[in-house]
Order: sequence, then C-alpha cells, then structure tokens
Amino acid sequence: MTDVTKRPDGPSAEEKSVVLDAKGLRAMAHPVRVQLIGLLRKYGPSTATRLAERLGVNSGTASYHLRQLGAAGFVEEDTERGNARERWWRSVHQMTELNDRELVDREPEATMAFLQSVATVYTLRAQQTLNELQTMPRAWRDTFDMSDWALRLTPEEAVGLRQELRDVIARYRKDTPEAAASAPEGAQRVGVIAHLLPELDAPTASKVHSGPEAVAGTETS
Repeated sequence: MTDVTKRPDGPSAEEKSVVLDAKGLRAMAHPVRVQLIGLLRKYGPSTATRLAERLGVNSGTASYHLRQLGAAGFVEEDTERGNARERWWRSVHQMTELNDRELVDREPEATMAFLQSVATVYTLRAQQTLNELQTMPRAWRDTFDMSDWALRLTPEEAVGLRQELRDVIARYRKDTPEAAASAPEGAQRVGVIAHLLPELDAPTASKVHSGPEAVAGTETS
C-alpha cells in the first residue's frame, strides 16, 4: 500500500520507491487510485475487471483510474500477460514517498486529498481484519494488536521516535508478490500501520494543575 514519508532500505531502494512530485501527488489524490495501487502491490499484476470486483466498483471506473495512474507513471501494462481482449496492469513501484515539505506547502488541497485517501484505506484495512478476526487461526489471532500511547515530546523527539520505529520495521522481512515464494513456511502478510499524531490542543501540565478548580481524575489517550 502507500507508505507516507517511508523510504525502503537496500541497494534497490530507488527502483522500489517513488517520491511524489506535484503531478504524482495530484494523480494519487483519489481514494480509488490509492486502493488500486495497493492491490497491485499486494497481489501483483491484475486486470481492471478483477480489481473492480475487489473494490466493489464497475470495471469502467477502474479502467479510467488505471489509465490516469499509467499516465502519471505509477502503473504500466504487463504486456507478457495481456492480450487483445484483456489488459493487465502492474505497479511500477512498491512504495510511495511524500517527503517534499515545499511541495506540501504548494499543493495543500492535493496533499490533504491524498492523505485523507490513505487514512480511509488504513481504516478499511483495520476493519477488514476485525471482521475476519474470529475466524483466524488462534496463533494469528493472538498476534493482533490495537494500542495507543500518550507521550509528551518535543518536535525533535517525535522525529527521533518516528525514525526509531522505522528502524525496527526495517529489520523484518518486507512483503512483495515476488518474495512470497521464498518466505519461510507459515509466513503470512502482516500489515503494520503506525500513526504519530500530534495533539496540540492537549493542555500542558501547568494548565491542568493550576487553579482551585483542578481535581484528580482519570485520563485516557
């Protein structure tokens, strides 16, 4: 799927990752396109008809968005699979980066549309797992986790935490359609979704504990 501000490790990082420019950002600022890219990266090459079935849209809609993604360089025809009656598509990259702060400032509407689309896809992914949780094998059901922690950090500390989390993830085996065949027996795809969410409206300690009206209470994050 889409990895915002995520850079892969290894010598072929440039081939696996695409850094969004203005054209690419506008092209990806649609939830259907974000989902199409994610499906191609997760399952490998496919047709508009098959992708449309997975997304619950008509094949014409999927075809239109695939053409737009193709024009922007995110997908391309898989000519080895396609024929006169069936057009196959594949993802050109395995990751998407949005790390140009000047671009974010220049394209606020496209940036927000893209990030909203990513957030929607993450929510759908979590809901899908919840729907399937009770039917999963016990060993996999026991791996499931939804947690949040409230921290009080400086911006510099928050950036450091983000990098530390990425370093931990980088130690584990990345999943691609090609890598699935060589994975150890019993290995399945696991999605790790990390949100680092600044809450600038949270009261400071001085505000919480100042004045005669301050009382003891229970805090939830």
